[in-house]
Amino acid sequence: MLHSYKLPSTVFGEGLALHDGLLHLISWREQRGFVFDTQLRLLREFRYDGEGWGLTSDGRQLIRSDGSSRLAFVDAATQKVLRTLEVIDGSEPVSGLNELEYARGWILANIWYSDRIALIDPADGRVGGWLDLAGLRRLLPADAMPSADGVLNGVAYDAAADRLIVTGKRWPRLFAIKVRWPSASADKPRPATK
Repeated sequence: MLHSYKLPSTVFGEGLALHDGLLHLISWREQRGFVFDTQLRLLREFRYDGEGWGLTSDGRQLIRSDGSSRLAFVDAATQKVLRTLEVIDGSEPVSGLNELEYARGWILANIWYSDRIALIDPADGRVGGWLDLAGLRRLLPADAMPSADGVLNGVAYDAAADRLIVTGKRWPRLFAIKVRWPSASADKPRPATK
């Protein structure tokens, strides 16, 4: 059965994540968030500072992007920012962090106005690899080529098949891709603490 929920016309829904059996939605500029059950019944609203671009869950907390080079790790119950993480590639900050997904110990972030996805180590913010998906444009129908702003703009992880589902802004197709995953620090054994 399909369910729907109509947001107020003044709210631009931007990031959505499933966390602890609930759907968390953030808005782009309105600083409003919404929590739904899986039948899209609104349970509560919340407020946060800044813009909302992308949202994902690592199973412990929500991770939010705002278009900058920083990610916010957020307590889902209180919406309190627990920590922020600067994303860097080598020594350079990576700005334009947009759509987010969490997979295989990595935070995946689509870089706005590009066809690339950064694989970010959640422990230190370092980019451990890049997925360059510009070649997917050749697979779009010639009569449906998106305009200049029709860049990669959607990523989801299918854990059962260990693949990514990606699409772009105004793209008429979804693509399922397999990834050769590098090891992330979240997958590595951690030394015991005293």
